[in-house]
Amino acid sequence: MLYFIIWILLNILIVGLFLYSKLLPYKDRLDQRYKSTFDFFSKIFNPVLNFLRGVFKPTKVGSGLSVDMSQIVLLIVLLLLMGIGRF
Repeated sequence: MLYFIIWILLNILIVGLFLYSKLLPYKDRLDQRYKSTFDFFSKIFNPVLNFLRGVFKPTKVGSGLSVDMSQIVLLIVLLLLMGIGRF
């Protein structure tokens, strides 16, 4: 039962990370009910992503184009945590 609750929480964090990364450029244009949800996930992800940005630098993928590796690393960590309980 505890594994199921943790699994649900990790899934919510993964979906929240996806929505956070997609809505970050538009955070000033969000409606109030979505802004509060965005702010909730922002309080969770901002400190973690800021730390990871210091450890993992953006990877250049083209001319003047780079990928923020901190979000990818956080996604991998969350997915690994989901897989640990399966063993």
